[in-house]
Amino acid sequence: MHTPGLIFAPLVMLLALTAGAVELSFEDVAFNARCDGTEQRYVIGLPPGLDASAPHDALIALHGHGSDRWQFVREERGECAAPRHIAQERGLIFISPDYRATTSWMGPKAEADLVQIIEEVREKYNVTRFFLCGGSMGASGALTFAALHPGLIAGVAAMNGTANHLEYENYQDAIRESFGGTKAEIPEEYKKRSAEYWPERFTMPFAMTLSGQDEAVPPQSGLRLADVLRKMGRDVLVIYREEQGHFSTYEDTRAIVEHILAPADAIAAKP
Repeated sequence: MHTPGLIFAPLVMLLALTAGAVELSFEDVAFNARCDGTEQRYVIGLPPGLDASAPHDALIALHGHGSDRWQFVREERGECAAPRHIAQERGLIFISPDYRATTSWMGPKAEADLVQIIEEVREKYNVTRFFLCGGSMGASGALTFAALHPGLIAGVAAMNGTANHLEYENYQDAIRESFGGTKAEIPEEYKKRSAEYWPERFTMPFAMTLSGQDEAVPPQSGLRLADVLRKMGRDVLVIYREEQGHFSTYEDTRAIVEHILAPADAIAAKP
């Protein structure tokens, strides 16, 4: 059995993401998962000349159903490009994990992997705040992880995700595999991973894009969660596009990611 830790793969890519901003150096990282000893992977993007002794912030992006850790690194569609560009412009460390599978849905093993990644990146690069975003399945996973580990996340932005797995009916074969059973067999696991049931845990800045014509991930649970959070006086931004389907524009994605970063900006700006 390998000792848990980071194993840096030989692939190192330099990607110029937007004009006028610094390039991020992307590394494909393999690590041994503490929960089961398997090799898992994530991509990390580092600003040039990073001083690992200085404090840093990091943005984690969770891929959608059928994709992998490269989606937010390589794809140019708005919901993938915007978080990457923001990380580049702000000098954030950018992390894109496989989180266990192309059809993960943030089950227990994916959750354990992300906790391990956060712990190891924090130690290696002196990261003080982790911000979390994701699209579709990744948005659902981001909501789940933030509800389960609010102390690890400084802000969460979700693009077209579900907040209620007991209600959600799509992709049930993948979710059953990820969660370890059906919602009839293990309803408490599905409730545990449904952000809508745990609004009191969302103490961090919170933002979502949702679409009225989204049949892949209907918006109702996200709208309900946001409404409860507003009533609780929480920092919430929801961009709801009634006539739009299952996607988020570049502009809307930028808006919600920048919203969750804004309180950190305000703190940094204080003399």
